[in-house]
Amino acid sequence: MNTETAYNNALDYLYSFVDYSLKHASELAKAEFNLDRMRDLMRLLGDPQNDYPIIHIAGSKGKGSTAAFTASALRAANYKVGLYTSPHLQEFTERMQINGLPIPKDEFATLVEEIKPAVAQVPYITTFELTTAIAFLYFSRQNITAAVIEVGLGGRLDSTNIVTPLVSVITSLSLEHTAVLGNTLTEIAREKAGIVKPGHPIVASHQKAEAVSVLDLAAEEHDVPLTLVGRDIFYKIKKKTIDGQMLEVWMRNGAKMKLSIPLLGDHQAENAVTAYAALLVARQEGLLINAAQIKQGFADAEWPGRFELWREKPPIVLDSAHNPDSFSKLDKTLEDHFSEMPVVLILGVSEDKNVAEMLRELAPRLERVILTKAEHPRAVGAEELLTFAEQVGVKGEAIEPVEAAVERALEIVDEKNILLLSAGSIFVTAAVRAVLGNK
Repeated sequence: MNTETAYNNALDYLYSFVDYSLKHASELAKAEFNLDRMRDLMRLLGDPQNDYPIIHIAGSKGKGSTAAFTASALRAANYKVGLYTSPHLQEFTERMQINGLPIPKDEFATLVEEIKPAVAQVPYITTFELTTAIAFLYFSRQNITAAVIEVGLGGRLDSTNIVTPLVSVITSLSLEHTAVLGNTLTEIAREKAGIVKPGHPIVASHQKAEAVSVLDLAAEEHDVPLTLVGRDIFYKIKKKTIDGQMLEVWMRNGAKMKLSIPLLGDHQAENAVTAYAALLVARQEGLLINAAQIKQGFADAEWPGRFELWREKPPIVLDSAHNPDSFSKLDKTLEDHFSEMPVVLILGVSEDKNVAEMLRELAPRLERVILTKAEHPRAVGAEELLTFAEQVGVKGEAIEPVEAAVERALEIVDEKNILLLSAGSIFVTAAVRAVLGNK
């Protein structure tokens, strides 16, 4: 069997189980999330997640970027670094990387075959649990020396939460997945704080007061220190260009350190500072890393699809903002770098998103919004999205599939020499990226 066939068979096997990422919100609310299945499966596989030190990252926004900064710095410190994130942008294998390289397809297929006897002993296992188990096993087999693990959904009952990390990290919190995680920021913060373990410190991004109260309580209950951006560690953005940002960061009463990052947006500066704090705390817990290595790693960090400048003239920007809060941050980044330029937005979202509020954030700069739909079971149809554009007073067109939406958007921006932006569902941005790549 050739590699591509074996790989596709492995994916078919994984997707034959329950995949909650493809379920509608009403079904998610009824789902039975617990860690028993995951613990049973990992025990059968020899608990490989215990073979290396881990930095564990939860949050509503920014956890992927924070993970990317952290992994890049550890790599610069000569660690062999496993990075587990989700969802993927183009290829499933991106979810589990070592030193920036996705797992080879043949190794992925081999591991899927290997775990089948253990999986047969654990009823009701899910696709995400299996994917997480494969990542943990792959990292162990490859003798990594550090891992950065991103939570999939929530924290307390997420399948990654069987790890005992050196440090638990919680990035920016906002209302999301309310059918599963709760309808208030306090409830969501409690779910995210479920990754905290006794004796292992916490690092968190700047948070609203009600979330800070929850995190302070979690730190007290587990008798661990909490390092909070804006309270214990501070930063100032010194320079912004289209090529990146320069910032100063310092602990309370500590010396200032300069960092350069290639990712754009004030929120990415905060993600970098959160990663910086996590690395300082992890160093206190035994990881060997110095300031020069952190600087180098942050300067080299990559995280595609997050205000990614695909083309300069006329500009094409690929982003994955998908709620009103992240659209507000996206608007601020556009103001920083393309303040006078009208925007044609390609937008597609999955259900349960507040589309009107998202569009309202960008409305003053939108020349046109091209509504489309990704190939995903939870994706909202383009015609339905068009009603939200009309509600906000933005000119819109409903065009499916994504390929046709890209063609139409390119026609407009190339004729008028204005900016093309893709945002909303990461699945839409991934599809837009693939279309542009083929061009």
